[in-house]
Amino acid sequence: MTVSLDEVKTYLRIDYPDDDELLVGLISSAQELCASVARLPTEKFLSLESAEARLAVLYAAAYLNEHREEADHHALTLTLRALLSGIREAGF
Repeated sequence: MTVSLDEVKTYLRIDYPDDDELLVGLISSAQELCASVARLPTEKFLSLESAEARLAVLYAAAYLNEHREEADHHALTLTLRALLSGIREAGF
C-alpha cells in the first residue's frame, strides 16, 4: 500500500499543482510516522493492504499539510494510534 499524490490531492480537495512537491514529502513523512506508530518496519507497513493503514496515511498527510507551522504531534500520534489499533504490533 502506497498512497499516491493524486489520492492525497483528492482527499484534500486540491486541484492545483503548486504544492505537489510539498505533498510528496508529507506523504513520505506520513507513511514513516504511521509505520512507527504501528510499530512496524516501513517496508512491512507499506506492504499492507489495509483500509485502516491507507486512511491513517491520508489523515496524517492532511494533518501535516493543514498544520504546517503549529502541528501538535502528540495529538496526531494519539489519533494515529486509534486509527491503527487493529494492526499495531504489541509493545515490548
